[in-house]
Amino acid sequence: MIKHRYRKYYRKKKKKKISIFKSKVFWLTFLILIISGSLFYLFAFSSFFQVKEIKISGNEKVATNNIKDTIFNNFERKIIFFSTKSILLADLNKASEALLKNFPRIFQIELKRKFFNTLLAKIEERKPIAIFCQNDNYFLIDKEGVIFKKMPESSPGLKIKKINQTADLFLGESVVEKEEITKILKIKSKLENDSKVSLMDVSISENRLNVRTSENWEIYFNLKKDLDWQLVELKTILEEISKERRRELKYIDLRFNKIYVFPEDLLT
Repeated sequence: MIKHRYRKYYRKKKKKKISIFKSKVFWLTFLILIISGSLFYLFAFSSFFQVKEIKISGNEKVATNNIKDTIFNNFERKIIFFSTKSILLADLNKASEALLKNFPRIFQIELKRKFFNTLLAKIEERKPIAIFCQNDNYFLIDKEGVIFKKMPESSPGLKIKKINQTADLFLGESVVEKEEITKILKIKSKLENDSKVSLMDVSISENRLNVRTSENWEIYFNLKKDLDWQLVELKTILEEISKERRRELKYIDLRFNKIYVFPEDLLT
């Protein structure tokens, strides 16, 4: 007798679809977005965090109002189509760059946030150490070799010029190497302290620095040689020449191993 096996069929139950609005994950995500959006709006657009005051310190020549206006006009940020001056989002680098570009007299600036709506700006201005001359143009120059203000020809002070420099000059530009400026200031200090002689003007070429003194005689330095040694030699020579006879002096040449003095008989 043949037995037949019968397979039982089971109907699969369809799972019930859970509405997204009943999902805990959905509501948790929605809540996080609401909180994040609210906080972002608070920090970005709330008047509580909008910068209302800028306190300036350290400036002497650059007008405070000009500094404030430049900062106000450059630290705001745009978010989509909206502008904000939130202290939390303020673009301080952009504001600093604008100040340095617009005011060559400013050497450096430090911008800090002071919560909740104040910016602190500490300014350091360039200090003039001489007047740089090119053709008929005269500029204040600082210890970094940067020119930052145009001056009239009659301006008093030590004059510095570079031989064969013809390129156009722009305020805020470095026109003399810092190392050369340092050497000039060292020569100036030594002459004033040791020999009571002031510098009137300085000419710089590739390897040479010519100095004219207030007594109308000149000194020729070699920029490639040790400056301290040249200054020691200069002091020794000047001690051998009386102050009365120094009026006859035309130049002292320190550029070579042998020191040349003209007229030569001043050392006899």
